Amino acid sequence: MKIALLGYGKEGKSTENYFETHFDNLKIDIFDNFTPETIKNQDFSSYDYVFRSPSVPPLHLQNESSVTKYFFDHSPCQIIGVTATKGKGTTCSFIKSLLDALGEKAYLVGNIGSPAIDILDELTENSVVVYELSSFQLWDIQKSPHIAVLGQLEPDHLNIHKDYADYLDAKANITKFQTADDYLIYFQNNPETTKIADASSAKKVPYPFKVPATVKAAITLPGDHNLNNALAAIATVAAYKNISPDEYIANYQAEILTGLKNFKGLPHRLEYLRELNSVKYYDDNFSTNPSSTRVAVNAFPKDNLVVIVGGRDKTNNEDLPEIYEILQAPQVKQIILIGESGHELAKKYNDARFIVAESLKDAVFTAKTKAESIAPAIVLMSPSAASFDMFENVYDRGAKFKNLISSLN
Repeated sequence: MKIALLGYGKEGKSTENYFETHFDNLKIDIFDNFTPETIKNQDFSSYDYVFRSPSVPPLHLQNESSVTKYFFDHSPCQIIGVTATKGKGTTCSFIKSLLDALGEKAYLVGNIGSPAIDILDELTENSVVVYELSSFQLWDIQKSPHIAVLGQLEPDHLNIHKDYADYLDAKANITKFQTADDYLIYFQNNPETTKIADASSAKKVPYPFKVPATVKAAITLPGDHNLNNALAAIATVAAYKNISPDEYIANYQAEILTGLKNFKGLPHRLEYLRELNSVKYYDDNFSTNPSSTRVAVNAFPKDNLVVIVGGRDKTNNEDLPEIYEILQAPQVKQIILIGESGHELAKKYNDARFIVAESLKDAVFTAKTKAESIAPAIVLMSPSAASFDMFENVYDRGAKFKNLISSLN
């Protein structure tokens, strides 16, 4: 067998390891550090499989595959697929926690966890997989999960997708191949999501919906967006049980409360870090677009906020007006700007609340000083941009921010 790996990140290395342990007489060629133009001109006709990494646009080859496509073809168990512009990881984690509370053998894979191929050998027909699916992983799939969860959609990754329509088409694949025997859980307050749902053949379950106060009180994460993520998870596990959300809540409320309470949130997603000198610090470094920053700011409507914003823009600076509009919220008292988009905001708008910091360390110490002067207050780092101008990735950015906050005294 002969395999080509297009990209050699986490999924590429996992694919290499999987095939090396499962097949003899195997030849693997690794293609890395290429451009879309050069890879299109490569002859892959001699390969049995051409595995593309998620961010590599589809080449539309007959022998082309991906970890997602291969997993969907070979999984022996039910798959719950989750996608949205933001909130995928939190929704997946709520689902996993609710399934755990029911005693199910659930696995969390995709963007949030291990590459799916890593757990393929562990699965049985009694397992259930919760798969976080980005637009890149959905780009060219030819099967949809039995239960699909479609959250709010807004423009994103337009530096990779050719346009917003291409991004939405990729997202729509999560339900495109579903039948009347499958379920689609969808966010009903978003026009893009409802349009995709209208075209779906699956049984449709919209959210948000009303739940008892006891259920709502069990959700410890701040913000209406996290309530919606939890409701999506409740609807999903109800579909897994093949019952309505109302039936699930009525018959399994104790397990639901346990599952919701057990999930304390994900790193770098509006994560509470500490309180010092009447200032609370929150890490929202997974915020890479304006919609996530809007959610974070709106989660604290009655607090004095000092917000750290900026990074590598993904829209040729077209989203600067939206970012600035978000920062007009009355609770935002001071704005510390970092990175490329931070400098662009400072150039575009003359705002007395702006302070440009040349490093994350400077941003943190400036934010601390300003927040303590108006305490009680909150320092919120929600960059609304990618991390690659100053950091390796969002995990690196978040880890460095957390280290700086822990060192404050």
